[in-house]
Amino acid sequence: MEFGPRSAGSRRLKVGIIGSGISGLSAAWLLAKHHDVTVFEAAGRIGGHSNTVTFKAESGEVAVDTGFIVYNEVTYPNLTALFHTLDVPTTGSNMSFAVSLNQGEFEYSGGTGLGLLAQWSNVASSRFWSMMRDLLRFYRNAPRDLAMMGGISLDDYLSRNDYGRAFREDHLYPMAAAIWSTPAMQVGAYPAASFVKFCCNHGLLALWNRPTWRTVKGGSREYVARITAGFADRVRLSTPVREIRRLSDHVEVRDAFDKRYTFDDVVIATHADQALRMLADPSEEERRILGSFRYSRNEAVLHGDTGFMPKRGAAWSSWNYVAGNRDSYPQGHTHPSITYWMNKLQPLGSAPPTFVTLNPSRPPRAETTIATETYEHPVFDLETDRAQREIWSLQGSRKTWFCGAHFGSGFHEDGIQAGLAVAEDLGGVRRPWEVSNESGRIIRVQLARSLDLMAADREVLA
Repeated sequence: MEFGPRSAGSRRLKVGIIGSGISGLSAAWLLAKHHDVTVFEAAGRIGGHSNTVTFKAESGEVAVDTGFIVYNEVTYPNLTALFHTLDVPTTGSNMSFAVSLNQGEFEYSGGTGLGLLAQWSNVASSRFWSMMRDLLRFYRNAPRDLAMMGGISLDDYLSRNDYGRAFREDHLYPMAAAIWSTPAMQVGAYPAASFVKFCCNHGLLALWNRPTWRTVKGGSREYVARITAGFADRVRLSTPVREIRRLSDHVEVRDAFDKRYTFDDVVIATHADQALRMLADPSEEERRILGSFRYSRNEAVLHGDTGFMPKRGAAWSSWNYVAGNRDSYPQGHTHPSITYWMNKLQPLGSAPPTFVTLNPSRPPRAETTIATETYEHPVFDLETDRAQREIWSLQGSRKTWFCGAHFGSGFHEDGIQAGLAVAEDLGGVRRPWEVSNESGRIIRVQLARSLDLMAADREVLA
């Protein structure tokens, strides 16, 4: 479907944007080219999950990311185009994955053949080879079965096709837990089709020729500084929004200090549950759709404690899933403990071993702890899948617009696609690049009223 700009007669708008993650920043960046934007951010820093932390090491200052870390040019087309447009410096990264269970009694790395046999006893393990057989079968068959999955859950799909516990508990669920920051045994509730489509789009089910992953040199702060350059003086940090009230001819935003701001439109670029709480008088549709999204809270600790890595050095990977007894899995709905080996993911030079652990099972040694941050991530299930199909119907109603990574799979490309699409539909502007399937990771539909009619409404109000 084509999404063209509004008619050229649209007047310059005052737009309030709530939230400064990738959705809010991309919407503000594009809108600011033709409209007046003001960005509200509850935290004392801008960027949301783009969070670069600096610390002193013997080799000098080290800049490392604790939220958004990597992307690739195949499945992140809009983010790639943005980085090219802003001249953001990037470099190659590494995306190997390891699993360590039972205090290191079972370990392997998916990065290389040597990593698969980091634990030599796996050669004689029937469970390990059962996992490998099902892994190869799933990687081959799941993309082919995608069109027939309908609305079933991942658990249902795996059960119907006789995938064993070893494959689920030792590979697929840990891998998904590492990607989505969700408890491993809750992954089975994900819609099977959405899960497999995501894996296919990211090359995760390809045994060869996977996309090349990249990271921002100097940390994601580099792109945040560039994307905000045109409206940095209109960013209000440490300014939580308490209430959004929609009136007949404008929108009123009230912050936590009881200061009021008036806008023609408002873009709410926050988590769906936060957006719903801000609305003074949400409609029934807003309550139902926004209320369908759930989030998990995850603690991310930047540290240098090697005790969070697999026991065998040959298994050390970029992403490391480390968990206790697999026999506790049926009751194991706790948050995953994932450790990212940042020296392998980002160019940290001669920095000492540096890690980011998500939901550490114990506190890292105090002398190695550098920083702690809490991130929220969307949790996906069949109800979320239905809400994503409907959420675009809320756009523009009562001068209110929504965007965020929850419009897609929860990642940076999902967030930027939602933010740019909202800016285009609201502001009659157009992103300065052409990429294939530019809104393919979100469900963007033509608005109920044509864009020209919306522009005419603006002229009447003017």
